[in-house]
Amino acid sequence: MKELTWPTLENLVLPVKALFTGYLLVVGLGLLMAGGQIMLTHGMADGKFGLSMDDLVYSYYGNREGSKLEAKLNGSMKDYAPAENKLEMIKWARAGAPEAEWESKIKPVTDQYCVACHANMPGLVNVGDKDTMIKVAEIDHGASVTTLTRVSHIHLFGISFIFFFVGLIFSFATGFSPITKALLIFTPFLFLILDIAAWWLTKMVPGFAWLVMIGGFGYSLASTVMIFSSLYQMCVKPFMAKKA
Repeated sequence: MKELTWPTLENLVLPVKALFTGYLLVVGLGLLMAGGQIMLTHGMADGKFGLSMDDLVYSYYGNREGSKLEAKLNGSMKDYAPAENKLEMIKWARAGAPEAEWESKIKPVTDQYCVACHANMPGLVNVGDKDTMIKVAEIDHGASVTTLTRVSHIHLFGISFIFFFVGLIFSFATGFSPITKALLIFTPFLFLILDIAAWWLTKMVPGFAWLVMIGGFGYSLASTVMIFSSLYQMCVKPFMAKKA
């Protein structure tokens, strides 16, 4: 029986190299954008730029000393309204969000600075609605179970497809032992499961926030190694061999 041989990235025909290269470049850029989005959302949960343990605790467990409204106004939304208006909304939330002050004090501020985005863009909380704002002004218990369920299944399905194709392309790479290659291909899936599980654990016990950081770092590092190794062997190595 003739032994099956696995093709290598260097020896792939040009159209397949173009397909793989285009995919890896777009996915790599997408991962960078995802990192930026995390910095601008979760990374601003404590009001300071940069991802920290406090950010992760506030995002999943919540900041139970204040409201989501206050956390957002001091964090990712802090540049979208003047300081005096933000302070007025924070005081309103700390006072228990009295309905009597909605029409006279709070609604004019949200109408001027918030509803242009928050009443028209899908996925954003409609802060122009009184009942919605009263909910946002309650003590912050972090991500809801409904939100975690929705985001978890989206990440598990969507990101696993990315890792599948990155791993498939990397399986054609040379210069790695079979066990090393197998571990690199499997690692992103393992850390993705750890990352999602850590969201739920942090929702219950804030001390698990460090697992979220480890999960995200683990699959990002393994994916980066596979993407750069694959691009090097498809695009750079053959060119250098011809030049030599």
